[in-house]
Amino acid sequence: MSIYNEEHMKAALRVAQEAYDNLEVPVGCVFVKDNQTIIAQGRNRPNETFNATRHAEIEAIDDILKEHDVSVFQDTDLYVTVEPCVMCASALRQIGIRHVYYGCGNDKFGGNGSVFHIHNDARLETPTSKPYPSEGGFFREEAIILLRKFYVRENDHAPIPKKKATRVLKTEIN
Repeated sequence: MSIYNEEHMKAALRVAQEAYDNLEVPVGCVFVKDNQTIIAQGRNRPNETFNATRHAEIEAIDDILKEHDVSVFQDTDLYVTVEPCVMCASALRQIGIRHVYYGCGNDKFGGNGSVFHIHNDARLETPTSKPYPSEGGFFREEAIILLRKFYVRENDHAPIPKKKATRVLKTEIN
């Protein structure tokens, strides 16, 4: 049984800050086994690795699978600062994650309800791809502010860098 723990979401936010500090989109996550032990953490690394698939969740999943059998995920919850994208939501189904807790929604690529319902779409169920519960809104404001801080600064890895001199950091969250 999964039980939300705000300390784990705070840990995910610290990892997201690491991503921000490394000029990555600030998404961070932790995987927590049996509601208590963080067995891996991950942060976005696409800019650093020049590989668009190196999202926080994938980074952490790869680390876990180096030391554990995939069955570990049935007793493991994910805490992530931003709703998993379609790719990550699908990966989470395939590994059999127990529960996902996220900060803010992902209104462009969300796979856990904001755009698509990869996490619980019955049409996607197979013997190796089962639905999982997902809840959002945990430390939502903090996650949004980190994203906004990232997007108001110049991104040297963007395909066509745009001047952002007129952009202002909005600190009010609706």
